[in-house]
Amino acid sequence: MGLSFPPHNLAVSDLVSEITYYFLSQLTWISVVDILMVTLVIFGILRLVRGTQAATLLRGMIFLVIVITLLTLFLPLQAFSWLLRTTLPALLIAIPVIFAPEIRRGLERIGRAGSVVQIGAREADVQPVIEALAAAAQRLSERRHGALMVVERQVGLKDFAETGIRLEAAITPELLTQIFYPNTPLHDGAVILKDDRVMAAACIMPLTTNTALGQMGLRHRASLGVTEVSDAVAIVVSEETGIISVVHNGRMIRRLDPERLKHMLDAFYRPRGNRTTWQKFTAPLRRRRVESPSGRESTGD
Repeated sequence: MGLSFPPHNLAVSDLVSEITYYFLSQLTWISVVDILMVTLVIFGILRLVRGTQAATLLRGMIFLVIVITLLTLFLPLQAFSWLLRTTLPALLIAIPVIFAPEIRRGLERIGRAGSVVQIGAREADVQPVIEALAAAAQRLSERRHGALMVVERQVGLKDFAETGIRLEAAITPELLTQIFYPNTPLHDGAVILKDDRVMAAACIMPLTTNTALGQMGLRHRASLGVTEVSDAVAIVVSEETGIISVVHNGRMIRRLDPERLKHMLDAFYRPRGNRTTWQKFTAPLRRRRVESPSGRESTGD
């Protein structure tokens, strides 16, 4: 069935009605499902690359595809069309290479969605661990001792733990305070916590590639970096200001008091209300992705 256009003396509204009727007559429930699936895939890709450098590349690729499509449709460019057909296989290989970090992150999220998200500590051990972490963060904040504590969840952090010093010690405020005492051998780097144990200290974390953080210090960049490549939760204490922050999934909440820190840790150690609780605490974050992105903190923090 071909699309037949009405006579020239027909009103524009009638023309629109004819076109609308044509498309509606071709629409079936399978077509609706097909359109919805394509829409979901496109939406998922856009959500995946949002806030990353890949978003700029994706916009450039979309613009290029639109221009090329219009050129090939309206102009008889046989040589150019041949060039496109020849280079298309190479483009299909190049796209996964360009978007490799985002594709990996997306697959990890899909894999985590199919499992029960939990840190792993037994229910009886949860409260003492939360109390120890909150007490340690408060002491470090009062003394302006910089600290980065990373809590392992479903995604293992063994590779990062091997860059530091293995401890396998019980989590206590005294131990964490001593580790981050300035000028001690384990002061630099991050502490990795697993279940109710300190797995390793002085560990090297990957830095975030987010370019909108201004002068934010290395600890904060490392906390964002490790939570971008895993489902870990990071607790950061600023050496400059003593501000306590919690980072998860590449998002940071700052200026936490010990009581609020306990509530957030409780949400992650008891994941039944995980999503709801995180959304509640990240409500201000949707208005400001990271508070004071310029940092106002030294690059060594």
